[in-house]
Amino acid sequence: DRKKGSVSKDFKINWGNAILAFCWIYVRKYQSQRESEVVSTITAIFSLAIALITSALLPVDIFLVSYMKNQNGTFKDWANANVSRQIEDTVLYGYYTLYSVILFCVFFWIPFVYFYYEEKDDDDTSKCTQIKTALKYTLGFAVICALLLLVGAFVPLNVPNNKNSTEWEKVKFLFEELGSSHGLAALSFSISSLTLIGMLAAITYTAYGMSALPLNLIKGTRSTAYERLENTEDIEEVEQHIQTIKSKSKDGRPLPARDKRALKQFEERLRTLKKRERHLEFIENSWWTKFCGALRPLKIIWGIFFILVALLFVISLFLSNLDKALHSAGIDSGFIIFGANLSNPLNMLLPLLQTVFPLDYILITIIIMYFIFTSMAGIRNIGIWFFWIRLYKIRRGRTRPQALLFLCMILLLIVLHTSYMIYSLAPQYVMYGSQNYLIETNVTSDNRKGNSTLFVPKRCDADAPEDQCTVTRTYLFLHKFWFFSAAYYFGNWAFLGVFLIGLIVSCCKGKKSVIEGVDEDSDISDDEPSVYSV
Repeated sequence: DRKKGSVSKDFKINWGNAILAFCWIYVRKYQSQRESEVVSTITAIFSLAIALITSALLPVDIFLVSYMKNQNGTFKDWANANVSRQIEDTVLYGYYTLYSVILFCVFFWIPFVYFYYEEKDDDDTSKCTQIKTALKYTLGFAVICALLLLVGAFVPLNVPNNKNSTEWEKVKFLFEELGSSHGLAALSFSISSLTLIGMLAAITYTAYGMSALPLNLIKGTRSTAYERLENTEDIEEVEQHIQTIKSKSKDGRPLPARDKRALKQFEERLRTLKKRERHLEFIENSWWTKFCGALRPLKIIWGIFFILVALLFVISLFLSNLDKALHSAGIDSGFIIFGANLSNPLNMLLPLLQTVFPLDYILITIIIMYFIFTSMAGIRNIGIWFFWIRLYKIRRGRTRPQALLFLCMILLLIVLHTSYMIYSLAPQYVMYGSQNYLIETNVTSDNRKGNSTLFVPKRCDADAPEDQCTVTRTYLFLHKFWFFSAAYYFGNWAFLGVFLIGLIVSCCKGKKSVIEGVDEDSDISDDEPSVYSV
């Protein structure tokens, strides 16, 4: 046990260092080098790290409740009631801390940094004015957070069963309930609200990215030489149109307004095409292009692997949702399943991997990282929108600080939703891990007349006695309110639908250009060519 605990401690330290390193590389990879800002960069790295660390609590929570019991269904000698309670409280306080930090980031710090940077664009504004203006706009987010906490604290709680109780007794009961639950309801309601927004972001970006990322890797990009040939033909055609329009004014006659507008458009088009020509020439002669060409077979292998993983997730999610539709207690219970009916591949694989430490950690890490990569692919392809208005584009090395903050907030919300996605894929694993409990069975003996009682282990499920199986703290946060669980259930069906639509769209789309967005991105300077190939 000591050796395993030492290994677990070292693993957690290495895990934390890996998370910080990944966040730093991830943010630095996409931020604009010309508009980089220290505070926004640190905020983005910190926010993304908090989201990933929060996701890392899920396998820790599952491991702890599973480690308290033997495979034969009995509790270990050290796992008495007090120790078990201490472990559960430690994990619960860990969730309190990290979820509180997430609320602080989403409702205060990220909005404050965003509005502060917006005010910084005005050179005449002093720092004191920037801070005051940013605080004024951030106050609205803080009010929303306070309302969510109040609603979660008071509305869903039970009231006394005694119908003759006075209003004061009811209010007193509410405060006693809030105190006894350590604010679980309030915090759970706020986090569930954010998770609901994260579900919408996952439906929009992750579902599409799960099909776009692997298919883009498989199809690759267009040939640089072929693009240069097309671009040269376009330049010649535009120059010919310009010469035709200018020839009308050779005799000194002024051009009509219609021809002036057309000439201006053709000249702007010519500047864009020449800019593309310079970028294409740089990319064609770049060593990075040759290196990516050598890695082309590896990209195809990764694309096939990612599409297979996506299909595995989709099949598991479909079977899990189908199981809820057929065997759950209904919408009033949030489609909770009492017992396993339809098994899916991941729900069977995770308990098996948990027996060999730390394979289940590795698999969950792969799942979370896969969601992040596919989400980023979806955001990069779709962009950040407010209804029908495009706010920002995400480009490697060209993302503005405001867009970077939006990006990290969206990823933070999506990572929050991954806890419920993993629950949907492996409900028994998230609820009980690999716990077993003992049940009595009557066995008929041939040598002795009569029946004998035998205790056999059984996987923990919703029908297990409360004192025999310990539910993870994650599950308590996920299912504190039935209406959120019901919304997640319908959201999973929408996720499957968007994935299928995205798969069809990605199959029909042609290969991507080796340069992205040079036609429409005005923030690319002529003297700053770079490689943007996938």
